Amino acid sequence: MKNIVIDDLHFELMIDYDQIQKRIRLIGIDINLRYEHKHPVFIGVLNGCFMFMADLMKQVHIPCEMSFVKLASYSGTEQGKVSELLGVGMDLTDRHVVIVEDIVDTGNSLVHTIEALERLNVASISVATLLMKPSCLLYTFDNIMYVGFEIEKEFVVGYGLDYNGQCRNLQHIYKQFDPQLIEKNN
Repeated sequence: MKNIVIDDLHFELMIDYDQIQKRIRLIGIDINLRYEHKHPVFIGVLNGCFMFMADLMKQVHIPCEMSFVKLASYSGTEQGKVSELLGVGMDLTDRHVVIVEDIVDTGNSLVHTIEALERLNVASISVATLLMKPSCLLYTFDNIMYVGFEIEKEFVVGYGLDYNGQCRNLQHIYKQFDPQLIEKNN
């Protein structure tokens, strides 16, 4: 679990795989209790959610369904306009929906996803996110029910999160750091 470098950016370990799995087990237990007789639909927001959703679904032991949406909201590290690219592909009328996100930072993508689902007359919407940056939120959400980890305003990669398409496959989560600052402090 050493530091990694991607396109001249340096990253250090932030959250290891074991910590992630422990937190996902706890979220799964709560979901199993809360949705026991509701047959929820889990909607994963691609691409980042794929690892979190796969591991989360291994902990969900109640009848449920899954689907995915793909949104575009970033270009490199700059936030841009959100646009839906791939729809759900199933009737969600009167269904209980759990949106599965890799990270909620400003909330722009999440607002778009929630509004799109509300137009489909769902019974309820809740959100499970692996990471959340409370200091970056531009909106107030009352339906974020499950948060794996709250983090500061940091650039992170791994466990589904990428930088220019790279590092989604890493099992740990890494945060960017400036090696020059470390050298100056030593």
